[in-house]
Amino acid sequence: MATRNILVINCGSSSIKFALISQAHSYPLLSGKAERLGSPEAALRWWHGDVQQHRELPGAEHHAALEAVLPLVEEACGGQLDGIGHRVVHGGEHFTQSCLIDTQAIEAIRATIPLAPLHNPANLLGIETAMQLFPGLPQVAVFDTAFHQSMPAHAFHYAIPHYLYRDHSVRRYGFHGTSHRYVSQRAAEFTGLDLGDSSWLSAHLGNGCSTCAIVNGQSRDTSMGLTPLEGLVMGTRSGDIDPNLHSHLALSLGWSLERIDRMLNKESGLLGLSGLSNDMRSLEQARVNGHPEATLAIEVFCYRLAKSLASMACALPRLDGIVFTGGIGENSSLVRAKTIGYLPLLGLAVDEIANARCVSGVSGAINAHGHPRLLVIPTDEEKQIALDTLALLDRGVH
Repeated sequence: MATRNILVINCGSSSIKFALISQAHSYPLLSGKAERLGSPEAALRWWHGDVQQHRELPGAEHHAALEAVLPLVEEACGGQLDGIGHRVVHGGEHFTQSCLIDTQAIEAIRATIPLAPLHNPANLLGIETAMQLFPGLPQVAVFDTAFHQSMPAHAFHYAIPHYLYRDHSVRRYGFHGTSHRYVSQRAAEFTGLDLGDSSWLSAHLGNGCSTCAIVNGQSRDTSMGLTPLEGLVMGTRSGDIDPNLHSHLALSLGWSLERIDRMLNKESGLLGLSGLSNDMRSLEQARVNGHPEATLAIEVFCYRLAKSLASMACALPRLDGIVFTGGIGENSSLVRAKTIGYLPLLGLAVDEIANARCVSGVSGAINAHGHPRLLVIPTDEEKQIALDTLALLDRGVH
């Protein structure tokens, strides 16, 4: 069988990330990002091998940006493009796995817009634009929420009136599913365990953060909920708060719902606690320099992460290991060590030398000898989206 090439597209409201994945290579043939779309500063940056290039696209919208990407993709794959995989944030309860995109799928994605009003419209725009530019090419939607559709009812229900779930689909959905699924598979491969007989806790830690309990390759619980705001402390998101904070701020400060939502999503988390940055690297440096709020932000982040991992353990029959991934999970030995330091009751301990070694894409075990597994595994959501796309092509669904 000839080597196949898949273009992966992640379309945001003002940006498009893309990667060209080839079966013949372990790294993308091409990757890049179009950002600030719709503004005079719109620009396209891409990497072809080790070479980074840049092109201004003043005023370009999504269609024009993808048109600019098209010849780059054609050149990089020698005109041999076999399919396109799209990241879609929310699939609701309709999508339990990735699917070929057709008219019915597009309408089902459109129906979930009320559940993800900031993300799904942009995802749909990317899909419809790509279908115009690549007519006849198989295109696949891969949903952040689909992996978590295996959660049992007692894990996904909120303790609110049932009609809100029945009539309005208010429930816990979870996100980062593509990442959690990928690293749990890699963890099983790394340790020689059968994925179908394994139990993992995974922590995806970036600007957005979530934990997940994975049993026999299926999600059993996760920290995010109806929206990506629930759960852990994140870059700018608060994570779990008292639900009555909304009314408290409205009554005591006169804040509007929009003001409160902006604060919780854009001004909280590491940024809000530190008053300095949402970037863990900057906060770690500030901590070294004695910055008290940066030190507090890191401590809160790690403590809340540890609490979440401990609670996720309720969903496991046993613990085969904990996996750290995402930009912070893969690169911050400090966060990993501090988090594990809060979990002595689980018998966990870090090997300091191994922990220090696992940064900048280096994967491996970081647990102290004789203690439960702790793994650092770089995530690769683009590769997982490409694999899902290839799997659907292999089934002849096109």
